[in-house]
Amino acid sequence: MKSWRCWLAVLGSCLALAAGAADLQEGRDFRVINPPLAAPSDRIEVTEFFWYGCPHCFDLEPPLAAWAAGLPAGVSFRRVPAIPANDKWLPGARLYYTLEAMGLADKLHFEVFAAIHVGHQRLDDEKSIFEWAAKRGLDSQQFAAAWSSPGVQSRVRQSRLLGAAAGLTGVPAVMVHGRYLVLARGSHEELLANIDRLVARVRAETGMR
Repeated sequence: MKSWRCWLAVLGSCLALAAGAADLQEGRDFRVINPPLAAPSDRIEVTEFFWYGCPHCFDLEPPLAAWAAGLPAGVSFRRVPAIPANDKWLPGARLYYTLEAMGLADKLHFEVFAAIHVGHQRLDDEKSIFEWAAKRGLDSQQFAAAWSSPGVQSRVRQSRLLGAAAGLTGVPAVMVHGRYLVLARGSHEELLANIDRLVARVRAETGMR
């Protein structure tokens, strides 16, 4: 298995999107997921795979969050913590889903990144994560209950399977509607532009609006 590594906006008119989609080049702007993965039938879904310890994921988070805040109708966005086969990133994935179960993921997601990359805290095992949660003022019993809940454990298993099915080799990675992994050699702006262009491609392929 390939080793995992960290690597490295708003939609315009329908005509402009179609033109942009036509300019996409496989291997440069995207990689096809074959066979395609299950995706919603009523909207185009964009999925980000990340790891809290990845500096490139940390750098991407602000522009990606701003992009996601301006999504047009018919497009949804979700985050999925990646889990490679060696389970090194498992604690961070479990932390994300614990916060999600407590209704705190949107509020605290970037704070976890900042704690690691700005505060230089190690949040790579259960002990350090529970200490961070306590210092953050989270209810220890509620956090422990969510951490150990069947729902969180199920989401972790789904994340592992989804990353493997998508053929991930690193993060950050963005998947469009289970069909394409977005590629970009340069800036965050290029990555976001390619997401938009692939959303337009899926619209043209599926007829979804």
